[in-house]
Amino acid sequence: MRSDNIKEGIDRTPHRSLLYATGMAKGDMKKPFIGIASSFTDLIPGHVGIRDLERAAENGVYSNGGHPFVFGIPGICDGVAMGHRGMHYSLPSRELIADMIETIAEAHSLDGLILLTNCDKITPGMLMASLRLNIPAIVVTAGPMLSGHYHGNRLSFVRDTFEAVAKFRINDITEKELNDLEMCACPGQGSCQGLYTANTMACMTEVLGMSLPGAGTALAGSAIKKRIAFESGARVVDLVKSQVLPRDIVTMDSFKNAIAVDMALGGSSNSVLHLLAIANEAGIKLDLKLFDEISKNTPQLTSLRPAGEYFLEDLDFAGGIPSLLYELKDFINTKSINVSGKSIAEIISGVNYVNNEVIRKAGNPYRKEGGIAVLFGNLAPNGAIIKSSGVSPSMMNFKGTAVVFDSEESAMENISKGKIKEGDVVVIRFEGPKGGPGMREMLAPTSQIVGMGLGEKVALITDGRFSGGTRGPCVGHISPEAQEGGPIALIKNGDKIEIDIPDRKLSIDVSEAELNERKNQFTKKPKKIDYGYLSRYAEIVSSADEGAIVNRNIRK
Repeated sequence: MRSDNIKEGIDRTPHRSLLYATGMAKGDMKKPFIGIASSFTDLIPGHVGIRDLERAAENGVYSNGGHPFVFGIPGICDGVAMGHRGMHYSLPSRELIADMIETIAEAHSLDGLILLTNCDKITPGMLMASLRLNIPAIVVTAGPMLSGHYHGNRLSFVRDTFEAVAKFRINDITEKELNDLEMCACPGQGSCQGLYTANTMACMTEVLGMSLPGAGTALAGSAIKKRIAFESGARVVDLVKSQVLPRDIVTMDSFKNAIAVDMALGGSSNSVLHLLAIANEAGIKLDLKLFDEISKNTPQLTSLRPAGEYFLEDLDFAGGIPSLLYELKDFINTKSINVSGKSIAEIISGVNYVNNEVIRKAGNPYRKEGGIAVLFGNLAPNGAIIKSSGVSPSMMNFKGTAVVFDSEESAMENISKGKIKEGDVVVIRFEGPKGGPGMREMLAPTSQIVGMGLGEKVALITDGRFSGGTRGPCVGHISPEAQEGGPIALIKNGDKIEIDIPDRKLSIDVSEAELNERKNQFTKKPKKIDYGYLSRYAEIVSSADEGAIVNRNIRK
């Protein structure tokens, strides 16, 4: 066992002494050492219930002959960090989380890991660490929040808070209604109720094979979720004994399956960024064109918020990811395996119920293509991402006039004052991985546009990114970014911009000669943040089309 490095032999007498000081019994020294990386925090509603999962996972490890050690991993709530300086730190925290888990697991020679997570950047950060370390590991996501309720209507976080602010500004709802929504939209623990980034990544984790079947949608605070944590604790000991490693489970076929399920769900556009980064740690090179190829050939089988009307609780009650895999079986590789030891074929053979109103059959999809499209063109030579499942048919082709802002704050100020009009294309730039720094989410501007009734009249493009809660014609991840001199840096007010989702094009109606002239006049902007972690991050982070990664050492 790896842990023999710190507990076997005469030379390790001091090490054992320190371990006994933690309260270990002498007989535990022969057991596998299982680290439980817990991202419990009082700051994130998706994580406030993780204390219960720690206990369940510990009991599971003990039950199968392992010894658990809980250690802490930080997390950021994107909803709380949104719209201010805090959002600069969200995506960069993914790298810190991976580094922290690597550091603890290597320093203490842990034999295996249980990774307790839930929200946006914590889950991909933990997956990155598991594949970098390549020691037996199981991910347990804490689960989605139940829907809120108000006057007989079900509520979700984004529509009924962010978009409600804009509705209040245009007198569509009263101040009392806004205050009531504030109190009712998020009723308790769990990740936000729609197919936003946290829940998208929980589903991706299950499809990749790194969490037990059913884990991706099992509700926060439920007995099922606690049982999954217990079973995961027990199962990881088996994985240690048989040395089944993350890179045995997560293969190119696993990623293709995850991308197909993402497209069938119509998930968050952030999943592209995270799957690229996770694959990098697995030594697998993904390409944006693969995402688009799979999207074009995968039907969208669910319609969950923010784009649709169903909630994660509906997906769970409809049969969860196993039932979705059952309906998608002709589009995936069913030989891929799961940490449970079962193949996808074995998992779906046990499916005995699918609610085909929530999870449609492949022959009766919500859309014939998947939920995400990759656009290229003279504005995005290296690609850009749009959540096409959230775009109305009337906006699938859109040509408008550029209104340019060099920061989210400037854009928000003008949108809030009603300075954006029908036919505009809002351009928010210098918000990419380097320019932001940190590639902030633009949920506040997009929610304002939708809430003000402009969701089918105005488009938004950015080298930043979007919350999973974004809907409407919003193009993000534009690469190269403005700070690197990408074409988005060359746009001027009044330029004509075309978004053509069916033909996968994002272009500016400016001649190549004119763009080259503008390029010659371009100079990088000074760093927005020139100290601390974010300053270092801006120096080393890659472009969005590579996953905004800082660890480029892809292993063979």
